[in-house]
Amino acid sequence: MKSLLGRAVRAILLAGLVGFLYLGLTAFEVWRVGRATGPTRADAIVVMGAAQYDGTPSPQLAARLDHAVDLWNAKVAPLIIVTGGNQPGDRFTEASASRDYLVKSGVPDEVVREEATSHSTWEAFDNLRSIVDQGVEVADVVDIVIVTDPFHSLRSRLIADENGFNASTSSTATSPVTGSRAISKHLKEALGVAIGRVIGFERLWKVTG
Repeated sequence: MKSLLGRAVRAILLAGLVGFLYLGLTAFEVWRVGRATGPTRADAIVVMGAAQYDGTPSPQLAARLDHAVDLWNAKVAPLIIVTGGNQPGDRFTEASASRDYLVKSGVPDEVVREEATSHSTWEAFDNLRSIVDQGVEVADVVDIVIVTDPFHSLRSRLIADENGFNASTSSTATSPVTGSRAISKHLKEALGVAIGRVIGFERLWKVTG
């Protein structure tokens, strides 16, 4: 009986150690990918949505959009796709606020596309295929560069991959999310990535809403 109990305790400890190492490695990968730069060329730049206030992008969203402008000016891609719906009572979507900001920043209106109904990263990429098809010639996979905060880059890329895109990331370096808040979001993302890789990100989205 003692021998059986000892084996059970060792198995539990081993499983805990494996889980801790897995989560730790995932957290490191979230950090590493958040500091990577995208390719020199792609079919489209995809800007992940964030809060907007009556048509004005939040500082977090503005930082992402500023980075997208830099990439467009560097001719990384001929098309920018902005994402994000609205909250109940909002007059504007995250996508429409983003589009207006980009145009005011010198990006021609005709090169911007909107995905304006999503409320999550999964929904954004699930909706994205038809929008991309309107703007670029596609075969089986579209090359995209995802612009978002560093902590959000890995999960965004993996979700894009799961939706059939060939995705890379280029994170904004001017996000207002810093310090302890950034660490907290980094750890939360690491947990989400760790679980999503096991059960699939679509299933994770359905479970968490």
